[in-house]
Amino acid sequence: AASFSRMFVQVCLYFYCKCLWRCLKFVVRKLTGRCELQRICYNTKPGAARTMKIEASLKGSKSKRLQTSVSVHPDAIEKTIDDIMELKRINPDINPQLGISLQACLLQIVGYRNLIAEVEKLRRELYDSENPQHEEMLLKLWKCLKPNSPLKARISKQWCEIGFQGDDPKTDFRGMGLLGLYNLVYFAEWDTEIAQQVLSDSLQPKYSWILIFFFPPLCLGQFSKAEWEKKKFDKAIGYSFAIVGINITDLAYNLLVSGALKTHFYNVAPEAPTLTHFQQTFCYLMHEFHKFWIEEDPLDIMEFNRVREKFHKRILKQLQNPEMALCPHFAASESLVNM
Repeated sequence: AASFSRMFVQVCLYFYCKCLWRCLKFVVRKLTGRCELQRICYNTKPGAARTMKIEASLKGSKSKRLQTSVSVHPDAIEKTIDDIMELKRINPDINPQLGISLQACLLQIVGYRNLIAEVEKLRRELYDSENPQHEEMLLKLWKCLKPNSPLKARISKQWCEIGFQGDDPKTDFRGMGLLGLYNLVYFAEWDTEIAQQVLSDSLQPKYSWILIFFFPPLCLGQFSKAEWEKKKFDKAIGYSFAIVGINITDLAYNLLVSGALKTHFYNVAPEAPTLTHFQQTFCYLMHEFHKFWIEEDPLDIMEFNRVREKFHKRILKQLQNPEMALCPHFAASESLVNM
């Protein structure tokens, strides 16, 4: 009986707040002469803060036409904007900027939904060793990471050198499908120097190599010669590069599907976020996870899940800031971050 009463009170409170909110919106519109969409566009600067408010407003509207506007086909966005302006009785000639602002927001909102579908399709596609395109991508991964070490055979223990578990990498792609391979190849091809360095660190994890590459200021005057020699060989902290890459792909995928990456994408993609944006985010996460792993100083690879979960929470906390953009400091992203 107590639980039923509590539930009844919660339902009543929900409908009371909903009615109160609608009344408040009505009063504000009468006082300002502007609908909620106008107030958001005029009072909030472009980026995640504006787009997420527009998305929430459209989804929470009592009008079905407005609710479905967030899931239209990209080609129908212009007509959708006209419908919104007509429904809200807004004169486009008097408010020309509103249409432009709404279009930019809808391109991001619809683009994010389409990106999820594209990423999900890749995740569900299994690696097929009979598919020449799949095989070509896998061999490209090896060539990018190990350009001076020819692969002796397609089935080979050499694959372990770049962090696969056995002599045939296809079995390691089961969890993330082709998405894992796409991300690894993108990282190796477009951020080759960093990818090769991270791979090198994972295989030969001497503190000297890692600190010099990622934290050069720490190498100057930080230790005496004797201390530095001891620190160099303190302990190994390596991991399997390819397996960790597939695991970070899973992390990036969950951030995308949960909506957490909206903050980042709405701040860095002026229009619809694309698969390239997602892959660049993966590169950033790989780079940051590698540094985080070093900072955490784990005892061995058995601590991977603990470190990953802590890293995941840190990224989520960063993405709660509407101003946040995971501004990658690697070559592949420079053209997009500055747009």
